Amino acid sequence: MAVASLHFTELAPGIAVGAPVPPAWRALIKHPLLIIVGVTGVGKSTTLEKLAKTGLDYTLLPNRRVLTDQLLIAYMQALDQQPIQPVTDRKLRFDYTRRFREQFAGGMSHALTHLWIDPTQSRAHLLFDGLRGVDEVMHAIQALPQARFVVLHAPDVVRVQRLLGRNDTFDQMAVTPAANASANELASFAALGIPEAATLFTSEEEQKLLTLLQAGGVSADDLRAKLQIVVEERRNYDPTAAIAVLQANAPERTLVIDTTQNTPSQVTRALVTFMAK
Repeated sequence: MAVASLHFTELAPGIAVGAPVPPAWRALIKHPLLIIVGVTGVGKSTTLEKLAKTGLDYTLLPNRRVLTDQLLIAYMQALDQQPIQPVTDRKLRFDYTRRFREQFAGGMSHALTHLWIDPTQSRAHLLFDGLRGVDEVMHAIQALPQARFVVLHAPDVVRVQRLLGRNDTFDQMAVTPAANASANELASFAALGIPEAATLFTSEEEQKLLTLLQAGGVSADDLRAKLQIVVEERRNYDPTAAIAVLQANAPERTLVIDTTQNTPSQVTRALVTFMAK
């Protein structure tokens, strides 16, 4: 892979990619690692915020966004002979990462295997947020033998609701507005301009989300954008299938937590207990 020939660069203190590697540094694959698995809106950010307040001695690796920007997207832009520059639109980011996975089995997991760690700067535990989908977790099971996995899971309808309730500038998606219509006239995802979203939700869930629009709690553009994020992500990653793969191939290394059935504090306590085993 191209990142193996990059000039040695620290992405964060004690965490680097490229060559030549200083003598004291070791490959990440030789270290125990806890990997959080989950798609957007399952509660990863909330869990990490809670974890930071526990006093646990750990090193958080550069997250998925950082590695996507500095490794995956940059590699694809260079391959396309395009300027290396940030990409904020989620759909375009999905396109880049999809193409990357087509070239390198494992996608983000493949990128992780190219990281180097300085043991003198790393803490007792290494933590990465996060992997998604069958290909990534299957690759990690095999390529990162000391890794363990905490899967955070939530239904798609809850994920959309959470996205609507947070103000994250990363949650951007270029969408084509539907024809001019009042909120009350937008009685389906198809009328909203996202007909493909109907395949992911029951009719009751669809109406539940549209009720938020009709009650004036969210705008049509905001609901359309958040639905599109979930739709595009599900085109690339199947959370349920990823859980099945982990439970079948690494059950003793896997903990699955439903974040709708556990409070953020309960999720964090379970994660800390699992790390300490």
